[in-house]
Amino acid sequence: MNPAPTDATFSITPALAGRVTPLVFASPHSGAVYPDDMGVAEGLSEASLRSAEDAAVDRLLDASAAAGAALIAGRIGRAYVDLNRAPDELDPALIFDCPEDAPPGLKTLAGYGVVPRLAGDGTPLYDRRLTLEEARGRIQRVHVPYHAAMGELMQAARIGHGRAVLIDWHSMPARATGPSGPDVVLGDRHGTACATELTRRLRALFEAMGWRVALNRPYAGGYATQVWGRPDEGFEAIQIELNRRLYWDEAAGGPSVGWGRCQSGLNRVIAALGADFTA
Repeated sequence: MNPAPTDATFSITPALAGRVTPLVFASPHSGAVYPDDMGVAEGLSEASLRSAEDAAVDRLLDASAAAGAALIAGRIGRAYVDLNRAPDELDPALIFDCPEDAPPGLKTLAGYGVVPRLAGDGTPLYDRRLTLEEARGRIQRVHVPYHAAMGELMQAARIGHGRAVLIDWHSMPARATGPSGPDVVLGDRHGTACATELTRRLRALFEAMGWRVALNRPYAGGYATQVWGRPDEGFEAIQIELNRRLYWDEAAGGPSVGWGRCQSGLNRVIAALGADFTA
């Protein structure tokens, strides 16, 4: 897969010519670039800084183009700006002079707003507070162009096929669900964000590989799923969380012995899904 650079903050890999489907794949949290102006706390380790990344998820989606799905992937690390949060989810504990007209949600208050205060492992990212201008500048440079590009992909799919389907790919740390927890969590906002048949089909495809699948718990779908989960208007969305124990060595920070098996399994899921939308 050779991503086409469209902006310094994201890349788009189009579907192969002649294979285009209504599918749009997204990997918002696989970015690993941290701009120099971030100004993290002194002594913050690279492991902590990168602990919220959906490590290498974009690399696991190599089969997307051949299956007829365009792939948009974030390049900037999630600790800098979280592309799966609403742009107004500003954390008053981190940012001076936050607007008071829209109270932040629980995740933002917990330190995980659109500009996170905490790393994925709970370590404070800063030993200072950010200005509102600084936070909004990051959002304008990173969040806004990514979602504008996603919107263009979704609108084009809807115009071309009468339907646009966003598959928003993520990964979760093994500790999130424990050793006996699911391998995959499908989040369709409790049945409201996409056709029931799509959720059932994805569940069946993953379970056919022997993977344990959960629905909406603990992840029902974030900002992108909420924005694009409008089936009555021809837009559908579902979030997929892959357990990192399937493919990633979290201690070493690299692919595990399961990488090949995981990618082969995902290749089969993606190919089957693409075939469904070209049948």
